[in-house]
Amino acid sequence: MSKRQIVNIINFIRGVEPRMDMDLITPVREQIRLIDQYHFSATFLIQYDALLMPEYQEILRALDPARYEIGVWFEIPQPLAERCGLTWTGRYPWDWHCHCGFSAGYTHGQKQLLLDELFSRFKEIFGYYPRVFGSWFFDSFTARYVTDTYGLDAMCNCKEQYGTDGYTLWGGYYGQGYYPSRTNVFMPAQTANMQLNVPLFRMLGSDPVYQYDFGLDVSNSQNQVQGVITLEPVYNASTGGGGGLPEWVDWYLNENYNGDCLSFGYAQAGQENSFGWDAMKDGLIYQFARFDELSRQGLLTVEPLGATGRWFKETYPSTPASAITAHSAFDDENKKSVWYCTKHYRINIYQDEQGLRIRDLHIFAEDYADPYENTLCTANDATYDTLPVVDGNLNSGNGILSGLYLQDAAGSALQPFMPQSEMTFSDLENSRASVLFTDGSREVMFLLEEDAVEIHSSQKFVLRHAIGRKSHHLPAVTAQSSDELALTYKNHAYRIVLESGSFSDTCTVTAQDNVIRAHFINGNR
Repeated sequence: MSKRQIVNIINFIRGVEPRMDMDLITPVREQIRLIDQYHFSATFLIQYDALLMPEYQEILRALDPARYEIGVWFEIPQPLAERCGLTWTGRYPWDWHCHCGFSAGYTHGQKQLLLDELFSRFKEIFGYYPRVFGSWFFDSFTARYVTDTYGLDAMCNCKEQYGTDGYTLWGGYYGQGYYPSRTNVFMPAQTANMQLNVPLFRMLGSDPVYQYDFGLDVSNSQNQVQGVITLEPVYNASTGGGGGLPEWVDWYLNENYNGDCLSFGYAQAGQENSFGWDAMKDGLIYQFARFDELSRQGLLTVEPLGATGRWFKETYPSTPASAITAHSAFDDENKKSVWYCTKHYRINIYQDEQGLRIRDLHIFAEDYADPYENTLCTANDATYDTLPVVDGNLNSGNGILSGLYLQDAAGSALQPFMPQSEMTFSDLENSRASVLFTDGSREVMFLLEEDAVEIHSSQKFVLRHAIGRKSHHLPAVTAQSSDELALTYKNHAYRIVLESGSFSDTCTVTAQDNVIRAHFINGNR
């Protein structure tokens, strides 16, 4: 199967920007002009307040439906709440606080009213129901309702982030797309009867090396709100990168679309109108020229979100394994990062001056409860997470950079293990991949499978879990034997079973014949 390399241009439209006086029409007109310049196909997602405004209706109705897709952006502004007879509790006509601006702050009955009004008003204006649906985050009832009631081609939500703008989405499918669980939209489904048959795509094109722990202060004992290093054109920090910095864009496109992706390469480009045209124009202009160049070379496909969703449904009956592979960092050729995700778990294999390690490992469980299924969000912020095993961000602190470190078997302290080496990624088909690290004196290979990880080394080794601080996002160990670790997180049980190697303690795994093989199991069964 050939590996498609896809970029979705998704711009979304708000009706107001209460924090400053902002021209919101010009960004939309200029985005269209730029899209037309290259004859791209693209998606616009419109929020309810903007949907009511004749100027946006006129602009969007004039677009060529063969190239432009129009869908809905589901944040809840004052006009939508009041149209449904609900009391508006926001500070402004549009408020990004979670209790009022997002679906998690409303009852099931209220969500139905809000969604029915949004979809019916859209149909009244455009003559059809929207086929694509997006928001920074939305709860599982919302996903079930719009899928079952209206049918969709695709959904999209925010990238992985901790606390940014009050939204924490942590431990989920790191990029590309997946079929959500009906129980928890943030979890991929593992079985057909629990699967929502509409793919959900992660937005914004995150830096696969730096975004994960951007802004982390390892000497601190508190979490810091993450900064942003994504394809969004308004970000252009010279020390971190971002979609407004040409050098970073070139690096990102080279790494994200290098073909080491198993199923398909993916990113979302574009920007909401509430940043203003001046802030986004330079980044968008540069990116679109690069998209055009790569698409003419046959290296990239630019298409609307719905087209990607329809292709995904035709191609994959369940969530495919995927990988995002960076053979270097934007500013450091010795840093390497591989994100591998399946419907059962995600893992990040990482190398830098601290050595080779598993920086992140989270387990997926389709029956892990949505925190807002039967509980209203009454706070300004909201959190979705998955089942942690290793968290190199939230468990770092007090001078220790957390992770599951490879180490020489005789070592008693965390010394850098293979801090510089060559990395080779191989697609082994059937959702399997290998990542080989070589430094001239030794080799380490990670074999990645749908529900297991196997590590081979040319020399004896152990894995040691370094934990700098015991944050709220850390599982409890309920039982341990030489070949099994039973964990629980928020009353949900899961296990790690070793088929090769042994647990010396809860933080140390010793290889057997230079091999460790771990199998991940949801529940106690």
